[in-house]
Order: sequence, then structure tokens, then C-alpha cells
Amino acid sequence: MTRRIVRASMQLGVFATIILFLVFFLDTRYRVLPQSIHSHLPLHHEGLVITDITVQTCSSLNPLGSCKLDPSEWHRIEKDLYLDTGWVSAAYVHIKRKREEELKEDDRVIEDVRIGRLDPAMGEKDQAAHRWEARPAGVWLKRTAKRHAADSTNVVTAVDVLFGADAVEPRPGWEIKDNALQLDTAGEVHEARLTIRRGSPKGFSKPVPRIGKDGKFKIMQVSDLHLSTGLGVCRDANPKTKEFAKCDADPRTLEFVAKVIVDEKPDMVVLSGDIVNGETAPDAQTALFKIAELLAKHHIPYATIWGNHDDTGSLPRDALMSLIESLPFSLAQSGSNTIEGIGNYYVEVLAHGNNKHSALTLYFLDTHSGSPDERLYPGYDWLKPKQIQWFKDTAQTLKKSNQHKAYTHIHLDMAFIHIPLPEYMDQKNEIVGKWGETPMAPRFNTHFKDALVEEGVKAVSAGHDHVNDYCALAKNDKSGDPELWMCYAGGSGFGGYGRDEWYHRRIRVFEVDANEARISTWKRVEYGETEKRLDDQVIVDSGRVIAP
Repeated sequence: MTRRIVRASMQLGVFATIILFLVFFLDTRYRVLPQSIHSHLPLHHEGLVITDITVQTCSSLNPLGSCKLDPSEWHRIEKDLYLDTGWVSAAYVHIKRKREEELKEDDRVIEDVRIGRLDPAMGEKDQAAHRWEARPAGVWLKRTAKRHAADSTNVVTAVDVLFGADAVEPRPGWEIKDNALQLDTAGEVHEARLTIRRGSPKGFSKPVPRIGKDGKFKIMQVSDLHLSTGLGVCRDANPKTKEFAKCDADPRTLEFVAKVIVDEKPDMVVLSGDIVNGETAPDAQTALFKIAELLAKHHIPYATIWGNHDDTGSLPRDALMSLIESLPFSLAQSGSNTIEGIGNYYVEVLAHGNNKHSALTLYFLDTHSGSPDERLYPGYDWLKPKQIQWFKDTAQTLKKSNQHKAYTHIHLDMAFIHIPLPEYMDQKNEIVGKWGETPMAPRFNTHFKDALVEEGVKAVSAGHDHVNDYCALAKNDKSGDPELWMCYAGGSGFGGYGRDEWYHRRIRVFEVDANEARISTWKRVEYGETEKRLDDQVIVDSGRVIAP
């Protein structure tokens, strides 16, 4: 019996070893382990300084090799520099970091980083007197042992990796190194770029949206950007002329958004889902940073909800939300963890003047992704009863609050989602704009539209269906009175589909006039009648939903 137990134990041990080896081997190439294990987002702890940086390369053909250095000394940034495209190779940036009070006499801290083949002391006149230390992948470090240097704002305190020639850095105090890391690559690979922060994290306060002195507040709804890691490839780009034969998706998309920002001067932007095109974004952080940097550059507060493509790349919804919450001018919130979804929250737009009275409440809800029951309800997921109850409870609580009751004008409410509601499919609705495709709404109806009407929301606007840009008017079944406008933003990004020849990428604008309790809306297009307000209409007047 004892012999049998020993033999069985040995067999189990060998089997477990083989399984662990296979999982490790597959994970180096295909990342089969859960996202939580990889933890793609590096931790940038306060009070730390970087004392060394290196790049470790490994091969899956060498079972004894490893892409991990001694974890007691080195912290690995969990991003493969080849973005998992190397057949047998992988590479990772590793950093040594210490708390300032733990620095010893022989420790040296990094003052500067350069990327290149030549020693900066040879190639740059102002660096001739400095000693630069070489590291793999063309990394050069300027380090110092001076004790006061650790307190300097010039010392490197955090390191990260972004990808692509168009990578940008929206985080205050961070800078991307000009040159890409020098890796042995064959074929098309998104260049890996080091980005560093100097000194302590730069603090910033959350913006407070407020009605302007003219009584107006303008919201720009930007949906379905479909940003990639790298420049991206245009899909269905119109017009199909020689002038636009070469089309890089993300630069053209961002140029369009920037132009509308300059023309419309919005007070706030709503990013209503599919910001990241997960399928072409092996580093979602890089893609997300592009729009965040543009909005921060223009000093525009923005709210975010997620679509069905955002989390199909390298980061899940909660990690994306953690990133966007940490950035300047972001109003995004993860919301309650007791209900389904990431990003069920609201934003109060305060009345003009130095007070805390709410003039406008904007609700944001996560409409999830694919259907949880494809057999019975193929297509897309639906808003859950707990989410709807959260919305109703929140709306009723806000109405009773002094912040709302003390407002002397008519308070207005709007909502934003990504996937449209089933009621968008009702062809009896009166519409303004174009119905360019069958609405891809969920087949199961939890009647969130009824909850919106009951709580006095006047308009809801969605994304998702790129070539639908209409507003549909829902009316009361008994009285026939208008009760809710259901709008689409239309697709704005060239990384997503466009399909029809008539369709040019577009952005929806809402203008709230608090003095008149009026909401107007129109669209701006990327090509063609670019200076025109398309389908300009008033959808709410004196606090009442009105027909066109």
C-alpha cells in the first residue's frame, strides 16, 4: 500500500510539473493566464526613486531562460515589448526602485534616460562631461550618487512603456523618450517607447462642470473612436478619392475631433463607448491615452462609458476605468461595485455663479457587451434590473436634495449609453436624421426607457451603430404626447466601419440653455458640409419634450 501511495504521488508530481511547464510555455506566447495575474498596469508608488533600468530578453526555445529577474531587486513592467508578436522571443523592461529613505551610500539614482546607439556623451555637446551607462535595447542612463539628488524634481521616479510612433502622454509630469527601444525585430512591430516621470506625482483637482454666464452648456458626444495601438488602418473611409488614398485611422480621427473642439468650443465631452478598438489595440493604454491627451490639451472635462470593443484588447473594463479616472479633466467614475457594470454614475452640472445648485444631471450607464444568452437572445447584452433600480433610486434621491430643490430654474436630466435601447428599433417613432442600419439593440427588454421617462429624463443618446445618426421621438402610448428623445451620436472614428457611400464620420453636439430649459442638438461631419450644423433641432423647450 505504501509503495502504491508513493508511486501515485510521484506520478501526480510529474503530471503537475508537465502541466505547469506547458501553461508557462503557452503563456509566454499566447497569454493564457488570467489578466489579474499579468497586471498590465505598472504600479507607480509615491516616494520611490528609480535606481536602475534594464531590458531582459528571453526565448521560449530555452526552457532555462527567463524574462524575469530577481523579484527581490527588480520590478518587471508587465508589457511584452514585442506585444506578443514574437514567435519565440519576448522582452520586458525591469526597474530597480527604492524609497528615498532606504537609499544607501553606494546607491545611485537616475537623473536622465536616453535611447540610441551612441553614447550621449559623444553625440551631445552639453553631455560631454557626463558619464552615461549603457543598458540593453539602446538604453543609456545618467546616474548620480549625490545624496541631495533623490529630493530633486529632476530625478526619475516612475517608468512605463507605450507603443507606436504616435504614442502620447496625458499624465502630468510624464514624458515619452524620443527614440524607440532598439529591439531585434523582424516584420511589422509597434515600436516600444519608454516614458518616464520625474519627481513626485503631479496633483490635479477634478473639474466642476458649470453653466456659463450666458446660461448655456455645450456637450460634445464623441462615440466609436476605435483607436488602435499605432496609427491604425482606415475602414470604409469616404470620400474614395486620390486625395485620401493614404489614410491612417487614428491621426485622421483625432484631427477631426480636434477641429470640432475648436469650432464648437464645448464645455464637456462625452466619450460614449468603443474608444479603444480592442482587436487592433494590443496595448489599450496607448490607444486610450490618445484621446485623453487631446482633451487635456484643450482643458475640456470629459465623461466616459465603455462599449463592446474597449475591453477586447489588453485591458479589462475595470483597468481601463482605473486608468481614465486617474487622468486630468476626467469625470469618469467606476460606480457602485454592488451592481453590474463598470461606470454607472452621474455628473452634476452646476448653475452659473458661485453656488452648488444643480442645473443639469447627466447619467451614464454601462450597457455591457455581448448577450449572456446567445441561444435565446442573440446579439447584445441589456441593462440589468439592479442598474435600473440604482438609476431610479439615485434620481429620486437627487430630486429631494437641497442641491436640486434650491435651483430656481427648471432642472434638466439627460442620459448616455453605448448600446441603444430596444425602443430605438420602433419604426413608428418620428425621426430626425438617417436610419442607416438596423439598430443593434438587445433582444431582451428590461424597459429602461420607461424608467427614464418616469424619472423625468428628457433625452438619452447612444453610440454603437456607426451609420445611424438619427434622433427618434418616443411618445406616450395613451396620450400620444412626446416623452423622450432617443438619439445616436454616429461613428466618429476611422478605425471602425462606415459602410455607406453617403456616410462621413460625425459627432453629435447638445446645447443646454438653462435660462429657457431648452436642449438643442445637431451634428458635425468630417468631410463635406463641415461648417454646417446638420439636422439642427430643438428637442426640449421649457422643460418639456417637443416634437420636431
